[in-house]
Amino acid sequence: MNYSFQFDDVLAAWPLLLQGSWVTVQLSLTATLLGLLVAIACAWAKTSGPRPLRWAVQAYIELIRNTPFLVQLFFFFFALPAIGLRWTPHTAALVAMVVNLGAYATEIIRAGIESVPRGQVEAARALSLRPHQVFRLVVLKPALRAIFPALTSQFILLMLSSAVVSVISADDLTSVAANLQSQTFRSFEIYIVVTAIYLALALLFSALFRGVQRRWLSYPDRR
Repeated sequence: MNYSFQFDDVLAAWPLLLQGSWVTVQLSLTATLLGLLVAIACAWAKTSGPRPLRWAVQAYIELIRNTPFLVQLFFFFFALPAIGLRWTPHTAALVAMVVNLGAYATEIIRAGIESVPRGQVEAARALSLRPHQVFRLVVLKPALRAIFPALTSQFILLMLSSAVVSVISADDLTSVAANLQSQTFRSFEIYIVVTAIYLALALLFSALFRGVQRRWLSYPDRR
């Protein structure tokens, strides 16, 4: 094997790679924040809402969890324009990621909600707290402590899965890599660097989330 590694062209394009990395991080963070809002609302509806609403949420979850993310992405970008709803690649990617994460995170948050002891909920109701106050003040924070590791793992998976959005020309890191490959034909070097960037991002956010968990979500030591 007489392959000559040439990273000059790849390293010369570091501003483009940095921009693509930022788009990936921005998409992932925005989709996570919006997806968690969707998931919290759906988890509340599934655990405390009326029966028709619970059925609707369950149908949404089953639809998203049992279809490929790529198909969902194509639906938002290619199918919806047929009925007049047109989005930019960035917006379509964001909406698809929010809808996808919302379905998966709903089940995670629901499990956290159901892990909260019923006695705490009944005590809050005995104090005449309204249902939304019980959910926000008594249920949500203990549930978040229990499910935080699962949610952070879901964020990492979402960030890595965001590479798929390059197929609709969203300007993420993978899309930048594909453009560079078509210009330089240094596929091996480009994807080594891109793999290293994704790995670094995943490790960085994992360390950041561990710090957040230790700082704000750890239980006090029992004495």
